[in-house]
Amino acid sequence: MLHRIRYAFGITEPLELTDTVEVDETYVGGKRKGKRGRVAAGKTAVIGLVERKGKVYTRPVSSIDKATLQGVVRERVEPGARVVTDELASYTGLAKDYRHDTIRHGDGVYVAGDIYTNTIEGYWSHLKRGIFGIYHQVGAKHLHRYCTEFSFRYNSRKSGEVARFNEVRNGCEGRLMFKTLTGKGQ
Repeated sequence: MLHRIRYAFGITEPLELTDTVEVDETYVGGKRKGKRGRVAAGKTAVIGLVERKGKVYTRPVSSIDKATLQGVVRERVEPGARVVTDELASYTGLAKDYRHDTIRHGDGVYVAGDIYTNTIEGYWSHLKRGIFGIYHQVGAKHLHRYCTEFSFRYNSRKSGEVARFNEVRNGCEGRLMFKTLTGKGQ
């Protein structure tokens, strides 16, 4: 039932982000093995895009390569908008369609004037603490639904309870079938 509710959350996702958009990726799930780094065994990559003082969009991705990450940015961010990222090489080349600023975490720089990715980093904290604290673990198969749930929570954070309820109710146009949810027949 909760997956069906999460499905309703996703119907009203924002189509295009504008203004200043912070973009970052993180890893969710699995167990940490070995040293910290960008890639950890058993974890799923998730890309996040957040408008400062606006909405967030997140989804799992199969890879953090240039084509995948820039494809999501181009799909969700209006051309000409300002995009702020860290120094991951996959973001190189965004400047031809966006005003692209980079913060150099590798050099120990996390804020340089209004160049930072702290908003999306804060969002990752909410997502990960929510998953760990409420659900304890989430498999890669359903991670997109949990991303949708936490995006909805963030995007409706300033809405009242009635407005939130109505937004979910309006998203109930579709139907999530059991066989779609599980990948099996009934």
